[in-house]
Amino acid sequence: MNTSFLLLWLEAPLQSWGADSKFGRRDSLYFPTKSGVTGLLLCALGASGEQKDLLARLADLRQTVVSYMRVKKGKEDGSMEKVGKEPLLMDFHMIGSGYDDSNPWETLLIPKKSDGKKPVGTGTKMTYRYYLQDAKFAVVLEVPSELAAVFAEALQNPVYDVYLGRKNCVPTDFMYRGTFGSENLALSKASEIAQEKDFLVEDFRVLHGEQSDDGYVMTLNDIPVQFGEIKRYRDRRVTVISNE
Repeated sequence: MNTSFLLLWLEAPLQSWGADSKFGRRDSLYFPTKSGVTGLLLCALGASGEQKDLLARLADLRQTVVSYMRVKKGKEDGSMEKVGKEPLLMDFHMIGSGYDDSNPWETLLIPKKSDGKKPVGTGTKMTYRYYLQDAKFAVVLEVPSELAAVFAEALQNPVYDVYLGRKNCVPTDFMYRGTFGSENLALSKASEIAQEKDFLVEDFRVLHGEQSDDGYVMTLNDIPVQFGEIKRYRDRRVTVISNE
């Protein structure tokens, strides 16, 4: 299969990339997942439903993530030093709290059981949702060459609104930054973008597979096999390399 490489720039006040979150605790990794970026891409295409065939074509193709962080000038010698990243933001939610279940409109906002009946007690659900703050990522996504132009057009003119993990994570810069014949060319362009933004340096990068003895290898359940109402995923190995 002939492939090309899309460069995406993901920047926003808030981002959230969950890999194994369930129920009331919605964690975020410190970098975009393949399932999250693929979901963003299909959202831009307007490709709803299971999309098994398209996901199968993308499943084994590479995704490289480069995380950037700000630096500041030293007061005396003009040297540059990294600025510490903001900690994860935790947003505490109480869903269904304070509604009158005798009111026909308000009762619709109270969570119900799977059989549609009222839950025991108030029905309030508590969730803890975590977000990255002021994060900036370059994502190089390998795609089939015959689909590269279609994806590029969709990212610039999305059918559905696109978000960086959740609906309150709205991108604040252009996402699509070009299609390239190699991963190295795309990464070079990402470095240029970071330099243009002033005081951004590479913090770490996430490589597809087990790539280096110097990195930290992780297993993520983030290759989407089926979207839609019932979602399915399979595992992927990645290597995280810090730029210390």
